[in-house]
Amino acid sequence: MGTTPDKRIQLHDFNNLTKTLSFNMYDVCWTKSKEEREAYIEYIDEQYNADRLTDILKSVTDIVGAHVLNVAKQDYVPQGASVTLLISEGPVAEAPTEAFKESPGPLPESVVLALDKSHITVHTYPEYHPNEGISTFRADIDVSTCGEISPLKALNYLIHSFDTDIMTMDYRVRGFTRDINGNKLFIDHDISSIQNYIPEEIKHLYDMIDVNIYQENIFHTKCKLRKFDLDNYLFGHTKKDLRDDEIKDITKKLHHEMDEIFYGKNITPGSIGGN
Repeated sequence: MGTTPDKRIQLHDFNNLTKTLSFNMYDVCWTKSKEEREAYIEYIDEQYNADRLTDILKSVTDIVGAHVLNVAKQDYVPQGASVTLLISEGPVAEAPTEAFKESPGPLPESVVLALDKSHITVHTYPEYHPNEGISTFRADIDVSTCGEISPLKALNYLIHSFDTDIMTMDYRVRGFTRDINGNKLFIDHDISSIQNYIPEEIKHLYDMIDVNIYQENIFHTKCKLRKFDLDNYLFGHTKKDLRDDEIKDITKKLHHEMDEIFYGKNITPGSIGGN
């Protein structure tokens, strides 16, 4: 694309491209009883209430160098929360060098990016299986920006903000802008994979699959945690409290649940991708 700092494309006017990152995380848990399930949902609602989610989104805003114009937040009954931030900044005189690189973005202590105007939203969805003892928590975050830089620079911080078993990430560039000769530009930066914006130490923890449509500027990456320790998935007790047959049964159900989320379909046990 020729978008390195020394070979920047000269635009006719404001950069009209819209770049949107959708980050979805899943936490899976085994809740043996109704009481454990209710306690898990209560715990999730406390850990990821509207106030904490607002703090996370404000940190994302700091990372991309924006100003918060408005905050709308809501805790729902019986569970879940939503937050929307409208963000804005004046025209960027010169895009920072890091904006042109396929590399992980900074954590809040190191703010290097800027953008013109857009919004950030988060919605949470605690839920549970009616029969199998599986409880899940999902958070959906959308970061949408206009201008030269990419919201992918916020991905590193978002991954660090949630304790997640499975992540799905979508990035899309929409619309077009024009160079000084009037030619349309449908993307203004090079990108081969969302994985290039994830630190190596994080990538080592997950199995990852890319599904990209380069000609449409659509990029998709999904990740599933490699290491499995049953104690991390039991709420209110440990595997020391379980019989061997219970450990085997619960482990099988948890793996099946995570496989279905990862592959995005219901899986028959024993089939490809099944248990």
